[in-house]
Order: sequence, then C-alpha cells, then structure tokens
Amino acid sequence: MKGLIYLDNSATTKPCNEAAEAALDAIKNNYGNPSSLYEFGMLAEDIVTSARGEIAKKLLCREDEIFFTSCGSESNSTAIFGAVKLGRRNGKHIVTTAIEHPSVLEPIKQLEKDGYEVTYLKPDENGNISVEELSSAVRPDTVLVSMMYVNNEVGSILPVEKIKTALNQKSSKALIHIDCVQAFGKININVSTLGADLLSISAHKIHGIKGAGALYVKKGINLPPFLLGGGQEKGLRSGTEAVPAIAAFGAAVKALPNTAYAFKKVAEINDYCRNGLQQFDNVIINSPKNATPYILNLSFLGYRSETLLHFLERSLICVSSGSACSKGKGSYVLREMGLKNDRVDSALRLSFSANTTTDEIDAFLTALKGATSLVRNKNR
Repeated sequence: MKGLIYLDNSATTKPCNEAAEAALDAIKNNYGNPSSLYEFGMLAEDIVTSARGEIAKKLLCREDEIFFTSCGSESNSTAIFGAVKLGRRNGKHIVTTAIEHPSVLEPIKQLEKDGYEVTYLKPDENGNISVEELSSAVRPDTVLVSMMYVNNEVGSILPVEKIKTALNQKSSKALIHIDCVQAFGKININVSTLGADLLSISAHKIHGIKGAGALYVKKGINLPPFLLGGGQEKGLRSGTEAVPAIAAFGAAVKALPNTAYAFKKVAEINDYCRNGLQQFDNVIINSPKNATPYILNLSFLGYRSETLLHFLERSLICVSSGSACSKGKGSYVLREMGLKNDRVDSALRLSFSANTTTDEIDAFLTALKGATSLVRNKNR
C-alpha cells in the first residue's frame, strides 16, 4: 500500500525481493512435486534441499536436522507433542513460562488436561524469567522444558542458555524446546551453545512468505510424527512440501543482513523512538531495558489501545495492541507481568525491522500526537 508505514514486524514482515522472486520462479517454472522421481520433480527437490542448507548454515547445524513445516505454530506443536511422547516413560512433568506464544501454551494446556503436570514460570514486572526459578522448577521426572528465546509482545530475552545446566543439576532427561520465531535472523543462534534438542522458526518473520516454517531436531532424537501420510520430510511431517514458500524461506535467509549490523541499526531506531516518546508525559515503556531492540511495547495512559490503533491506521500507520494472535484481547503477557489494567488497556506494540527509518518514526510520533488530540477533543 502506497504511503504505508509498517511498524508491526513481529506480526509479519514484508517479503524481500529475493524471497518474492524465488517463490514466483517456483510457481511458474519449478512446480513439480519434489517427491517425483523424474528430473522435473528432482528440480523442485533441489530447491527444498538448497533452502534446508541455508537454514542449517544460519543455525550452525546439520542439514538433516532441519525439517520443513507450514509455520512456527506447527513446528511448536510437533516439538511439544513429540517430546512428551518420547519421554512418557520418564515422567509427566513439563516446565514452560506463563508468557509463551499461544502456539506453545495451547498444546501444553491440552497436555495438562491429559494428565501432565505443568510448572508455569512467572515473569517479573519487566517480563524477565528468573534463572533461579527455572532451576528450582526442574525435577527428575521433567520430560520437557519449552521456552521462547524472545517474547513476542515485550521483547524480553529469556534465559534459554541456562536450561541445559538446570537439567543437568537435577539429572533430568528432559528435552529442550526453544521457540525462536522472534529470535531467528535477529540474534546469532548456535543450537549447540543453546543446548537445544528442538527449535522452531518461521519464514514470514524474516521477510519470507507465509506458509513455511522449520523445526530443528537434534541428530539422534527420533521425534514421532505429528502429521501422518506420505512420509515426506523423512517421515516427520507428511504432506507435499510447499516448494514456493520453502524457496522463499531459503532466499530470505540468504538475503538476511549481517546480524550484528542489523541489530545495531534497529537498536538506534528503538532509541530514537524512545527519545521521541519523551514528549508525552503519560507514556510508560513496558519493554525492559535488556529487551531485543526489534520490539518496543508502551502504554499511553488514559487512551485505550484499540482507539489509538485505529486513529493511527487512518494515517496509514500499522502498529499492534499485542500479539497478532490475540485479535485485540487484553495482553495476558502484560497481566502476567503484574501490570495494572490502565497499562494493559492502553498498550501498543511497535516492532521494527532493519528497513525501518527515522522518518517513519517521526511520522508515527506526529500521528500519535494528532490522535491523542482528537481523542481528547472527542471525549470532552
């Protein structure tokens, strides 16, 4: 949309040219089934293999440890249900956090109904999870620890690197699942350093297109399949691979800018926005100081977030009132942080990319100023 200022990159990102071109080429010229044995099908298989290689290089893992799915949510469900099935003889205890994405919380709630005991680690007022509480929560009968790397609403960075130590201290055989949907491509990830057994990522969060996700499964872990059928993806995820989306995924990964360079650039945008928000005396920043710079959550006290969101929309500025999956509901993440209703009800989430400019931030601040004036006058 011409003139659009898009500040909702945690919901999805604009596909980069490389991804769009790769998808179109697969649609028009390489539309064979990658499972077919003739050469035209093998050309499609080569595209899938190439994309798998790009992702493996980015995660510093083996190519045969990457399995394609349709999205991050499917990757999460595959990991969670598969992990507890593998560990069913070792116990029925799961550790996660109260601020996970719904695609983690909902499968775990279902397992809770099925008889699993779940420890939900609570965040502090800044959205941070205590390493000490993580260590205390792990038990010998824990079969899964599932934790996101970066929270999708406030940007807090969770102590995923400490999970392996906590498990070793309790002699637990639990598997480690890390939801890296908001971290992949923005933070350098080394699966070995993280100690991850399972790790979820998504294409459309890194300027790919919707319809492709991936799951890292550590070599030697025979994860049971979540989708059954023709046995694609070495039997883990049946169903014909979405070659255009996967082609775009690989192209988007290859086109990612240097991680440190992009991080620094986005941090400067985040600081610029924070400084600009100081002109408003009723703005409170909800994101912690050590959060990823890609996400900035704030509360504009006295104004409902949905009202401001739609006023901003009139100026072709896209922001969010929370997770895209919440569909306008009050943020459970902010409530779990212990924030009062006035902050929860007035929260906005801005999420940036390496393409976000200071001019766009200036336009947002100007529109926000106009929106608050209009709302004030309307309420008189």
